[in-house]
Amino acid sequence: MPGTLYLVASPIGNLEDLSHRAARVLREVALIACEDTRHSRRLLEHYGIQRPTLSYHRLNEAARAAPILARLQAGDDVALLSDAGAPVLSDPGARLVGAAAAAGLRVVPLPGPAAAVTALMGAGVEEPAALVGFVPARSGARRRWLQQWAAWPGALVAFEAPHRLAAALADMEEVLGPDRPLVVARELTKQHEEFLRGTIASARAHFAVHPPRGEFTLILGPGAAAAPVAEPDAPPAEFTREQLKLWARARGLSRSEAYRRWQQSRR
Repeated sequence: MPGTLYLVASPIGNLEDLSHRAARVLREVALIACEDTRHSRRLLEHYGIQRPTLSYHRLNEAARAAPILARLQAGDDVALLSDAGAPVLSDPGARLVGAAAAAGLRVVPLPGPAAAVTALMGAGVEEPAALVGFVPARSGARRRWLQQWAAWPGALVAFEAPHRLAAALADMEEVLGPDRPLVVARELTKQHEEFLRGTIASARAHFAVHPPRGEFTLILGPGAAAAPVAEPDAPPAEFTREQLKLWARARGLSRSEAYRRWQQSRR
């Protein structure tokens, strides 16, 4: 009988956030595929879990997928453990999940810590929210990316590194305006957890005095004109499949109609 692929979210800071179910699964599987074996070792030792581990990250996931699938098909249960947070959500795992599903293998996600969900709860956001992942590192790409999301009528949840935060906030102010609501969540679940609530302009002013340190999750609120949405008839010239779906949903369009409009705009 084939094994099961378990997707295990790991604590984003506080080690006590690992669920009883996740700890049990990690104790029972034959292999734990870790985004970072050194980081995961600290968590496993904290819970007294002694199981074989294998590194599985973005640089080796293409090579690692086949041997993990072979273990699953041979009957071994395997856990995919993220470095901090949930597999697949801005972390490696999508390739392995797709391959396992295509092979007819059982895939079981275990609910657990996620920076995006934790930040949204602390920010008190009720609007529809989109997880957009890491902010592009280069200014030109970052500005184009912000323009594509500017019309989204709900909140945007993004991740940013401390050494790029000031530049990202500067581009956000230029593209989205200084008064766009913004909550900056820092060091979630850790000893120095902090929520900075205000606008893009107030966040820039704060970090001009207090140099950014730690890990940041940004929750951008909808713009003042975001509801009702004043949008062009055509979607952005460049988009991902997920961005096109969100663009269509915000306008009450089917994906086929959104794609048709994109083709028209290209012509």
